[in-house]
Amino acid sequence: MTTTHTSEHTRTWLRDPASQAFVLLRTVFTVAPILFGVDKFLNLLVDWPSYLAPIATDILPFDAQQIMYAVGVVEIAAGIVVALAPRFGALLVAVWLAGIIVNLLLVPGYFDVALRDFGLLVGALALQRLATAHHRGQLVARS
Repeated sequence: MTTTHTSEHTRTWLRDPASQAFVLLRTVFTVAPILFGVDKFLNLLVDWPSYLAPIATDILPFDAQQIMYAVGVVEIAAGIVVALAPRFGALLVAVWLAGIIVNLLLVPGYFDVALRDFGLLVGALALQRLATAHHRGQLVARS
């Protein structure tokens, strides 16, 4: 009896557009930060240090690549937090993206990337709202 109820609930949940959006956003905001974080160590996608505002290396006693290593660790951690606790992880990602946007606005030629990251920030905030509804059991409460 419990199995039937659980599978019926799962099928209903998978058909709910808000639940689908929650799963999509949670997946993307788990996987992307982890992959980008790992790539901060490999520089396969791009030369990440070139995205760092020069003021960062002026203020901090590290070179750009060392700072990117720290950035990578934070991004990997953020992706893991989204996977385990999306209500909190989504806010962590949103704050992190806000910092990235500020950094990119200080680097000439990266305003388009800053704008795309703003879109990601809005997506992270949407995930946080959906995660809150999911946590409260409100996503599948409708018939």
